[in-house]
Amino acid sequence: MPRMPVRAILFDKDGTLFDFNATWARVIERILDDLAPDPATRYRMARLAGYDPLEGRFLPGAPIVAGATSEVAAVWADLLPGRQPGEIELYANTVAGGVGSDGLVPACHDLASLLDALRGKGLRLGVATHDAESAAHAHLDAAGVRDRFDFVAGYDSGHGLKPGPGMLWAFAAAVGVSPESVVMLGDSRHDLEMVSNAGAALAVGVLTGPATEADLAPFADHVIPSIADLPALLDRLGG
Repeated sequence: MPRMPVRAILFDKDGTLFDFNATWARVIERILDDLAPDPATRYRMARLAGYDPLEGRFLPGAPIVAGATSEVAAVWADLLPGRQPGEIELYANTVAGGVGSDGLVPACHDLASLLDALRGKGLRLGVATHDAESAAHAHLDAAGVRDRFDFVAGYDSGHGLKPGPGMLWAFAAAVGVSPESVVMLGDSRHDLEMVSNAGAALAVGVLTGPATEADLAPFADHVIPSIADLPALLDRLGG
């Protein structure tokens, strides 16, 4: 149970607001096609990022799911002589940021209405992602929901990375609430571990990313199928 009334909700982006595999499988395929010099290197790059190119799906705990673009770029650079991590990172962020409404698959049927319902309860909303902040803004704009959020942070926003507490603390400060009143929703262990590290209210796992309920349950107070189930959960908890 929350230690105090819930006043704000912080969402991970990919795998939480947007279905991870449905949105990003095509994107990583394009990036791998453009960067890899040969099929063997392409396969190794995919597997190092936590993507199975034979099945076209991301793996639970994948670096590209839980990590930052800069971390994946650094690993890939070891396989690409002459390419610098910063160059790879910039390219990947450019491709990711260019994904429009035709490529984004929301994790629930009507994302805007869900967010409006939460805001109607007086809740403040934020996003904490390991994508670039500019890409996060672009994706929320493309989905038509950017104006529903009071705060957006990426791996490059200066608040540190998950599972560190920085993003959650920055969100709480930005909207004027205590961290103890913040609920965090995410599809990875890093998202959920940030809750205890930041002293937040609840860690809620969602199953719209690669992780299963068994993967998330040890780190979550609750696991729900998708963000569409959040209002019912909050009602049950009295939030």
